[in-house]
Amino acid sequence: MHLDWQIKPYSELSTTEFHDIIALRLKAFVVEQNCSYLDLDGKDKKCYHLICRDGQGKVVATARILHPGTSYPEVSIGRVVVEKSIRGQNIGDELMKKCMSYVVEEFGNVAIRISAQKHLESYYGKHKFTSTGKEYLEDAIPHVEMLFTPNN
Repeated sequence: MHLDWQIKPYSELSTTEFHDIIALRLKAFVVEQNCSYLDLDGKDKKCYHLICRDGQGKVVATARILHPGTSYPEVSIGRVVVEKSIRGQNIGDELMKKCMSYVVEEFGNVAIRISAQKHLESYYGKHKFTSTGKEYLEDAIPHVEMLFTPNN
C-alpha cells in the first residue's frame, strides 16, 4: 500500500485536512470506543499534526505532537490513531517512528510523555516508553502515563 506522510503545524493545515483528521479521530475514539468526550480540546491549534494518506488521498492515520507545557512539561504525542481497516499492518509503528524522529528534529533529543490506553502499554513499550506508574480512568477507559527517555 502506498502511503504519503506529512507533518504540519495547525496553521498550515487546510480546512479539509483538519476535517479529515477530526473525522478519523471521532470515528475511532468516539464511535468505535463508544465514548462521548470533547475531542476538540483547544490543543490542536498548538500542535504539529502527522497525517498519513493512502494512495487515494484519504487520511488513514494521524497523531499530534504537542509542545512542552501544552499537556505535560515534556513534549508529548497524542491522539494516535490508525483507520480500523488497515490496523495490524505496522502502520502504527511507522507513525510512532515518524513522530519520534520529528520530535528529535524539532526539539532535540528530549523526553516524551504520553497518556496511553492501558491495553496499548506493551505497544508503546516497543517504542521504548515505560510506565510512570500513574494509572487512571480517562473517559471511563483505563490509561497509563508513559515516558520515553532518550539514550535509555
